[in-house]
Amino acid sequence: TTSVTRFRFFLLIVSLAAPLLSQAPPQEPPEEDVSPSQANKEYVLNPLQAEKEIRIGNYYFKKGSYKAAMRRYDEAVKWDPNSAEGWYKLGEAQLKLGNQKEFREAWAKYLNLEPDGKYSATVKKKLNQKS
Repeated sequence: TTSVTRFRFFLLIVSLAAPLLSQAPPQEPPEEDVSPSQANKEYVLNPLQAEKEIRIGNYYFKKGSYKAAMRRYDEAVKWDPNSAEGWYKLGEAQLKLGNQKEFREAWAKYLNLEPDGKYSATVKKKLNQKS
């Protein structure tokens, strides 16, 4: 009977925990909640925060909200100026927004960090094209 009691207890625990485990992940903030960088905000090297900003930026980029994505990627490179992915993504968003100078600057920084990186060939080709 001890094993039956333990099994029932186990089922009770699982049934109570199941609703908590099946909850949907939290939604990303709506675009209008994303404010531009505060002028007096102080940035210190924080690669984890940079990765978080990139993930949120990717969410907006996929939705077609390039301005919101650009803000997040900009935040990412402020948290980690050596984030090649952050610079690449920032350039990608700037390109979608039609900001020629800004996308070229961001992608030049990407190439400086990863001259033979994953996106290097694409970036070099795009930077060599006349705008």
